[in-house]
Amino acid sequence: MKNIAVLVSGGGTNLQALIDAQNDGIIKSGKITCVISSNPDAYALERARNNNIDTAVIRRKDFETFPEYDLALTELLKSKGADLVVLAGFMTILGHQVISKFENRMINIHPALIPSFCGEGYYGLNVHKAVLKKGVKLSGATTHFVTEECDAGPIIMQRAVEVKNDDTPETLQRRIMENVEWKILPLSVELFCSDKITVKDNKTYIID
Repeated sequence: MKNIAVLVSGGGTNLQALIDAQNDGIIKSGKITCVISSNPDAYALERARNNNIDTAVIRRKDFETFPEYDLALTELLKSKGADLVVLAGFMTILGHQVISKFENRMINIHPALIPSFCGEGYYGLNVHKAVLKKGVKLSGATTHFVTEECDAGPIIMQRAVEVKNDDTPETLQRRIMENVEWKILPLSVELFCSDKITVKDNKTYIID
C-alpha cells in the first residue's frame, strides 16, 4: 500500500475525485495520507479534514529564497513518507530538488491534450480560452509525470471530449473535468500504486 501525498492550492475538485475513487475502491493499492496546500485558506484542506486526512500548509512567501522553499517542501514530503506525489491544482512552481527526489513519482493533471496547449502560461481557463480561439474540435486532459520542463514529462493517460460550437471556456472546462480529469487522474494513480507503469526514454508503458 503506497502513501499518496496530494498538493493543492484551491477548491480541490480533483482532490475530491481522488478521495471518492479511494472510497469506491478504484484506488486500492494506495492511500491518501496527507494533503499539502500552498494556500492556508484553500477549501481543499477542508475536504481533507472531512475525510480524516492529515494536512499541512507550506507557502513560498514564508521562505527568503526559492532553494530554501524547495528544500522545505522536499523534506516535508519525505517526512510524510510519500511514495507518490499528485499535483491537483498546485499553483506554486516546483524546484529541482523536489522534482529530482520524486522523479517518476510525481503526477500532474493538465486540462488539454499534450503537447497541444501546454507549457508556460497554459493553466486554468487560459487553456480553454486558447482551445476555443484555435477552433480545435477535440480537447481533453492528460496525466503525466512531472519533470523540470513544464508539461513535458512522460504521458500516462489521455482522453478527449468534443468541443461544441456554443462552448465557453467555463462550459468546456466543466465538461473536461467531469468526463476526463476526474476519471483519468484516479486511474493513473492506481496504475502507479499497483506498479503497472514503467518509464523508458520519456515514454510510459502500461502493464496489462
